[in-house]
Amino acid sequence: MNRPTIREMGRTRTNGNGHASRTRDPITVVIADDHRSFGEALQIALDKERDLTVIDVVEDGADAVRSAVDQEPDVVLLDLRMPGVDGIEATRRMRDEGARSAVIILTGDGDDVSLARAIQAGARGCLQKTATVVDVADAVRRAHRGEPLHRPAEVNRAIRAMRARSKHDQELEKRVERLTPRELEILQAMSEGLVPEEISERLGVSRHTLRTHTQNILTKLGVHSKTDAVVAAIRFGKATPPGLALTGRDVLEATDGGLEHVV
Repeated sequence: MNRPTIREMGRTRTNGNGHASRTRDPITVVIADDHRSFGEALQIALDKERDLTVIDVVEDGADAVRSAVDQEPDVVLLDLRMPGVDGIEATRRMRDEGARSAVIILTGDGDDVSLARAIQAGARGCLQKTATVVDVADAVRRAHRGEPLHRPAEVNRAIRAMRARSKHDQELEKRVERLTPRELEILQAMSEGLVPEEISERLGVSRHTLRTHTQNILTKLGVHSKTDAVVAAIRFGKATPPGLALTGRDVLEATDGGLEHVV
């Protein structure tokens, strides 16, 4: 005999006489985070809420889409940054495949551009990972009821920030396109982690000439560091770090710290 699902059973609680009494169905939740320990910890915390139950914990966006389509949870909590299919792309795919779950994007930074992208993709909004369990549970309930998670002024500010970023990106891409073949060779070498001595040897130029080229790159791109220049080259397909298959979105969300050692 097949066991009834959570939706069929509802959640039961024991009354004063020791008998179980039926309550309304709990709000079902799927959690997607590439850090399994975080997802499981959040599951334990949310399962303590009497009206919530986590029915699946997955580690990437593709599995989150499958879970949303197959299990039809009321709410999906999606990590913004996951390898492969990130939270924004997973939200889009859920909508494309007809999933009706309310989506909340979990983010570590909570910047305006992330919020705008999330709402544009069809999510209810964003929630920082530093939020308390009480706040997360409240957001899940509000999303399930179809309520907005953000004030209109907050959403409008986020959309303006995203448009400004888009305009800046378009200008930066044009600047990258104007770099010379030699300058692009230097950025490629930097993206591979070569130090100045190694770059000079590879290209057959002096350290002084390399410094001149590097300063010209920074001036042309209008950036303040070699790291920013390398990230721009990677983002717009002019440099490829070895062994990495980075998308434009991956690099857009990258931090400077991971590349500072290269130059």
